[in-house]
Amino acid sequence: MTALYFHPEGYSTAGGKVMGRQSAGASFLRGFLAHARTDTFWIEVAKREHAQHFAEAARAAGRHEPVRAIERETLGSLAEPGTLHQPGPELANHAWPRGQYGHGAWSITGLTHTTSSAAAMTSITDFLAAPVQRWDALICTSRAVKANVEALLEAQAAMLRARLGATRFVLPQLPVIPLGINTADFAFTPQQRAAARARIGADEATRVVLFAGRLSFHAKAHPLAMYQAIDAAARALDGRCKVLLVECGWHATEAIAKDFQAAAGLACPSLRCLTLDSRDDAARLAGWASADVFCSLSDNIQEAFGLTPVEAMAAGLPAIVSDWDGYKDTVRDGLDGIRIPTLMPGPGLATDLAQRHALGLDDFDLFSGRSCNLVAVDIARTTEAMIALLGDPARARALGQSGQRRARTEFDWAALIPRYFELWDELKRIRTTERDRLPRLAHPWPARMDPLSAFAGYPTATLAPETRFARVDPSVAAGMERLAAYQNLWMGSFDRIVPPRPAEIRAVLERLEAGPATARDLVADVARDRAAHVFRGLVWLAKLGLIRQVD
Repeated sequence: MTALYFHPEGYSTAGGKVMGRQSAGASFLRGFLAHARTDTFWIEVAKREHAQHFAEAARAAGRHEPVRAIERETLGSLAEPGTLHQPGPELANHAWPRGQYGHGAWSITGLTHTTSSAAAMTSITDFLAAPVQRWDALICTSRAVKANVEALLEAQAAMLRARLGATRFVLPQLPVIPLGINTADFAFTPQQRAAARARIGADEATRVVLFAGRLSFHAKAHPLAMYQAIDAAARALDGRCKVLLVECGWHATEAIAKDFQAAAGLACPSLRCLTLDSRDDAARLAGWASADVFCSLSDNIQEAFGLTPVEAMAAGLPAIVSDWDGYKDTVRDGLDGIRIPTLMPGPGLATDLAQRHALGLDDFDLFSGRSCNLVAVDIARTTEAMIALLGDPARARALGQSGQRRARTEFDWAALIPRYFELWDELKRIRTTERDRLPRLAHPWPARMDPLSAFAGYPTATLAPETRFARVDPSVAAGMERLAAYQNLWMGSFDRIVPPRPAEIRAVLERLEAGPATARDLVADVARDRAAHVFRGLVWLAKLGLIRQVD
């Protein structure tokens, strides 16, 4: 069994700015609810109302298994499902709290989206100093992003070797499992295709090239290479067909929208360009259903996988994509589409960009944009690919059909959710085999140490079994009456954790009827599972003046 760390924002595409991680999260949740093999859905939530959101999503998906929600107060219950899956790379953030229950109590898995932000890179490099274990895993969505994760970890390890002489590093598993889609969403009937093409004004002689995704030149795909190539291709085809470019996405600002429009006017003046807002369901369907060829020339480091080429394959579209990031794993060159070569300078020539990002001089958007300016997509090869597919519909259909078969067998959640469960089962095997070898630490989370240990140098004396106490009030009844009065005050009642229970307090006061007694004697008859709690609570009783320390 596995518990999902569930926050509605991470699994929803509602809202004005839909990011890739949200699209991927929403798609994963649909796939998980459709194909998970479980008799109980376990979730960890930060707020109780989030559990209701999950339950509603499960019911809407036709799942009626019970939903078990775990909150911070009951975090140790994660030992029952045995694995926590959260939709990001923050393994370290979840590993430290786990230590309070034993670092082998459950496994933690996470997922890469972008790995180029400061937060993501820090999360990954934190693995080496955090109690991340071999029975944990960071799922890498592509081979390219796995290489990036390994580069970050090796650089951090080199620093720790030089600084601390460290020789042993415990790393999580780094399996490669791609993001998935629900391929049925991209199966369009001839009637839908005809209606979509009518909506965008594409007749039978028009060949529609689709770009789908966020319309961002600095954080997704710089459009000039695509614009120049499609314009050159349209001119080379010389009237054999009309070409329409459809960009289905959204612009973050009006200024960016105007810049895209101006760039298209400069770089592809010989053809018609149309923008559809992908946040509108009908517009998005029109984009996918009307297209003949898909094009995405991603050139940005914030992209780690890229769902849109897989969606294009599911729609039966041949894909012209850059040979970049996760696109290398999804589109097979010459089989499902055409991959276009990319060029980037070698290592060590952008330390100035890293420095500006590290010092906060450039935010993530600007860091991504400057890095993007050091990646070139081959425009001539893109032009050749456009001519080849726009001018040869039969070849385009063959590539599209091949990609569609691949999407359905390898990238549908029906195929991928079982791979998650296989991973979780393998992590359980590793955990149950190896966890007993872990050393037992007095302070498994040093930065969150027991305050009585961390601040042991503060008091005059420390409570010990031999510490002697006497009752202050002349009778038990008087003491309990004064306690009740104090607990009518906020300062006497705000804490429900530290004070002993009323019956336990009464028992302590009764034990002192005969005179002073040691702390050991005062808890001698307390149940074993409560003895430590009552023992430390003697100080709280002294704090309120119900008992006093005596020599």
